[in-house]
Amino acid sequence: MPAERLLPSTEAKDLVGLAAELAREELAPHAAGFEEAGRFPREQFRLLGKSGLLGLPYSERWGGGEVPYEVYLQVLEEIAGAWMSVGVGLSVHTMSCYALAHYGTDEQRDRWLPEMLEGDLLGAYALSEAHAGSDAAALSTRARLDGGQYVVNGTKAWITHGGEADFYTTMARTGDESISCLLVDGATPGLSAAAPERKMGLTGSTTAQMIFDDARVDADRLIGEEGAGMRIALSSLSSGRLGIAACAVGLAQAALDEAVTYAKTRTQFGKPIIEFQGLEFLLADMAAAVESSRATYLDAARRRDRGMPFQRQASIAKLVATDAAMKVTTDAVQVLGGAGYTRDFPVERYMREAKVPQIFEGTNQVQRMVIARELKK
Repeated sequence: MPAERLLPSTEAKDLVGLAAELAREELAPHAAGFEEAGRFPREQFRLLGKSGLLGLPYSERWGGGEVPYEVYLQVLEEIAGAWMSVGVGLSVHTMSCYALAHYGTDEQRDRWLPEMLEGDLLGAYALSEAHAGSDAAALSTRARLDGGQYVVNGTKAWITHGGEADFYTTMARTGDESISCLLVDGATPGLSAAAPERKMGLTGSTTAQMIFDDARVDADRLIGEEGAGMRIALSSLSSGRLGIAACAVGLAQAALDEAVTYAKTRTQFGKPIIEFQGLEFLLADMAAAVESSRATYLDAARRRDRGMPFQRQASIAKLVATDAAMKVTTDAVQVLGGAGYTRDFPVERYMREAKVPQIFEGTNQVQRMVIARELKK
């Protein structure tokens, strides 16, 4: 059943309704086939751009929708519920635009942001490295200023849209104690993608290492001042974690819906299995997990929209929603029994897809560290 939403305006209700219709009609029918084939959904991202959904939280001046984060996240939830790879991709693209939108100059935004928000360009966020995942400050990719260009060397790991993206918001070391942010064109000579990772889930979403081999990036692509990269990265991640929380809720809602539909139609001992208390209690717990996770990310988003501190709440939302999605999708497989373990039903895919949100955008162990650190203040 569709999620019951409390939206702030008629316009927001219409926007979320548009996203739900697009997700149902244009995304969901293709999800299983693309995931089975490991096919990247580039045309679907172009469709999102044409529909005005790739730049929702950013300024109308540069082609964005200028909608509150609580509305953007509910759009994202609808997209992820239909196709998790596209939902995660939309969240990553939005985060990849964040540095330029919030820290770039007006000249930089005028030059690059409209194409990024209107769907012509697809973004990637290049922070992690093989030995600098949770410990982002340990990154070793270096950018050396040479005349009017930075010469970048190093390898970024676990890059969503790696090799597919048109631009990479990249964190690189510009000094021993200095990390800076560069907006790197995907066609930059010296930048290449390694073979895509072979993953458990989200197989339609390409993940690959990005290799910088004397890649030359014009100095005017520095976002913010030199040394501001870690501050930009951490700020981006706080908002990005809310995106992943919304995606996780969308995935869990889809699993719950599938489980309820199956339990209403599957009969044992002369009645639908949803009538058995053991099963209806399991479904009730799944519903409670989905709705409480949604409320948690919305609380954080509303704080963000009001200019209040929200970093702790973002970590809580990411932790709660992704752990809940893992449990709800696992329980959905259990509700369907043997059928749930086959590819005739989508719940086995949902279960595989639910694992990685507990890992990226900061593992859930890191989220606990962030929350605990805030409590000590």
